[in-house]
Amino acid sequence: MVHDASLASLPPAVLIHLVFAGTAVLLGPAALWARKGSRGHRGLGYAWVTVMVGTAISAFFIRSTGSVQLWGFSPIHALAIVTLVGVTGAIVAIVRRQVEAHRKG
Repeated sequence: MVHDASLASLPPAVLIHLVFAGTAVLLGPAALWARKGSRGHRGLGYAWVTVMVGTAISAFFIRSTGSVQLWGFSPIHALAIVTLVGVTGAIVAIVRRQVEAHRKG
């Protein structure tokens, strides 16, 4: 059996997820390295939050075919929920000016 391993053979949901996740991997360290409280830190932070939410939401459109699943969702989908909760907590903390809580995520 021949398997096409190119990106073009991947379902659209997987491609979207990869673009969001790849962008988050690049933006995350840049946001952390930027001087805290600066425009750069805030701008990169907004962008990172956006792509992390996109990564988490797009994960729900990727269904599992493995043996451990419930309604097409596998245990790895729990990370999407953890991500959404963590990002929300960090946003709420910084809006409330609770910098220490924001740092912890």
